[in-house]
Amino acid sequence: MTTPDPARVRDLIAAESAALVAAHPRCAELAAQGREHLTYGVPMSWMAKWPGPFPLSVAHAQGAHFTCADGIDHVDLCLGDTGAMCGHAPAATLAAITAQLPNGLTAMLPTPDAAAVAGLLADRFGVPRWQLTLTATDANRHVLRYARHLTGRPKVVVMDYCYHGTVDEAFANLDEQGRTVARRGNIGAPVDPALTTIVVPYNDVDALAAALATGEVAAVLMEPALTNIGIVLPDPGYLEAVRRLTRQAGTWWVVDETHTLCAGHGGCTRAWGLDPDVVVIGKTIGGGVPIGAFGMTEGLARAVEERIELEDIDVGGVGGTLAGNALSTAAARATLAQVLTPDAFDQMVTLCDRWADGVQQVLETFGLDWHVTRLGARAEYAFSAQPPHDGAQAAAADDFELQQYLHLQALVRGVLLTPFHNMALMSPATTAADVDAHTAAFEAAARALTA
Repeated sequence: MTTPDPARVRDLIAAESAALVAAHPRCAELAAQGREHLTYGVPMSWMAKWPGPFPLSVAHAQGAHFTCADGIDHVDLCLGDTGAMCGHAPAATLAAITAQLPNGLTAMLPTPDAAAVAGLLADRFGVPRWQLTLTATDANRHVLRYARHLTGRPKVVVMDYCYHGTVDEAFANLDEQGRTVARRGNIGAPVDPALTTIVVPYNDVDALAAALATGEVAAVLMEPALTNIGIVLPDPGYLEAVRRLTRQAGTWWVVDETHTLCAGHGGCTRAWGLDPDVVVIGKTIGGGVPIGAFGMTEGLARAVEERIELEDIDVGGVGGTLAGNALSTAAARATLAQVLTPDAFDQMVTLCDRWADGVQQVLETFGLDWHVTRLGARAEYAFSAQPPHDGAQAAAADDFELQQYLHLQALVRGVLLTPFHNMALMSPATTAADVDAHTAAFEAAARALTA
């Protein structure tokens, strides 16, 4: 059995929605208050997409758990979609934040923590020169500007069904004729994405070679493994081919590790021995405090310094007044040095294997012909027998209504999954009991779907 009966899924959603409403009167009240002055009733529009009649309101978060406004404890396997990969309020990060608070939060000047953070990042990812931002989106935007400026080329290559924050160039897909077009839901695109972007399928070496042969490509921006359409892993030799082809074409290879840091304490870059020109990293390294960063090779960093006039350095589209602020650098220094350690990742990966093994056992028990994919401390299940080879295959296997049910069913049982995917992330604070709570909830869902 691969696809449960849609009518059955709708009935189950209705039952779980009723259970959520009954158990969360205070969250419902707060949601109603939110609708008075918040567009969509939430601080950011995508929060309205959580399954159920309203999103829960978080009263307290600690470690790998959070308590909603109704006083109900939940296992958090979403962890801010990597923003809280460290767990909520890790002690070392909290101590660094607390120590920094009376000493000022932002001054448009560096603190000693900034250089320390850059050194820690250089050690992890193997690229020596770093800049700090507020988000990975900012980091990606800045890198693409530098790449266009230094190469003199207008276009960027991205993967079909990729996601790199709110970077305009990345909101593009391939249509049925293989043309670059605006991705569904692309709001207010400033230009036709075909003017700025060439989209290629992930794992397609020939398509990438053809794109680079145009001589128009400044940078290839990609995750080493796709994550935001579900986890899509690279074919053997694929990333080595990307490195070879980009180097031959004089094109920057930009590896966005914002989500794939889950592969290990140096992300896929370290775990898989990659050799990118630029690494981008985001939210995870701040332990919950907003931060992003990008690192370059020595040669590229020197070229940037030589080619950008000092008089114009503040008006070229690269920067942000709060970038590198004292609070975020203090948090990142403690998080990188004391929380996201190699030992912590070893424990997280072990627990992720336990989660994936539990899911696989349930699938086999109830005859659900789905698959489980693992990437370090992160794993997911998806609605196809075989793992996808590219983003389009991953998208084709999705079932939005079924996904909504599974998330809602788990939430009612006190387990939060990563939104819009059937994905779980482990933190240093996650326990075997937390993992087993999901396995029990998933078993109940499978039984209901196959009854």
